[in-house]
Amino acid sequence: MADRPARIAVLAANWVDEMEILYPIWRLKEEGIEIHLLTADGEAPTRGEHDLAIDWYLKHRQYHEKTLKVADARAADYDGVLCPGGYSQDHLRHLPEVKALVQQLNADGKMVSAICHGIWTPVSAGILKGRKVTCVAKIKDDAINAGAEWLDQEVVQDGNLITSRTPPDLGAFCRAMIAFVTSSRS
Repeated sequence: MADRPARIAVLAANWVDEMEILYPIWRLKEEGIEIHLLTADGEAPTRGEHDLAIDWYLKHRQYHEKTLKVADARAADYDGVLCPGGYSQDHLRHLPEVKALVQQLNADGKMVSAICHGIWTPVSAGILKGRKVTCVAKIKDDAINAGAEWLDQEVVQDGNLITSRTPPDLGAFCRAMIAFVTSSRS
């Protein structure tokens, strides 16, 4: 793995929360971490949850290195995955290739991170049983029903699983992701 920069897969679809995808991308890139957007069709999202110009940032400005179909991605090529919030994860979490990717990264001890509604993807991947997590409070029942212990904290790290609640927690969330990825590659 040391023969390439750290690389994070970002699971993206329309209706993503713009802050929860853009801020982490920018912070991770500041640390020299390569970003690949993984989508169902290989195209960057064109519509965010709050009607901001997500297509301008993710398609035209390309603040990431690649956009790929998630079906073409290999867990071995990544140091972790980011599941940003908004309703985008509800469009991705049912896909077998998304579940398989998250399950494999988790099994390999690589970072699995989710903020807000992004927790839906680890829920559907079946990796939360017996784990401590956080997410936006209005869907905490989903995490609890998946076997997790929900905590009302800005960021919760349980081994390789890093979760956060909402945009005001992005600073702590990004610091935890950066610390995990950089320490796992040392």
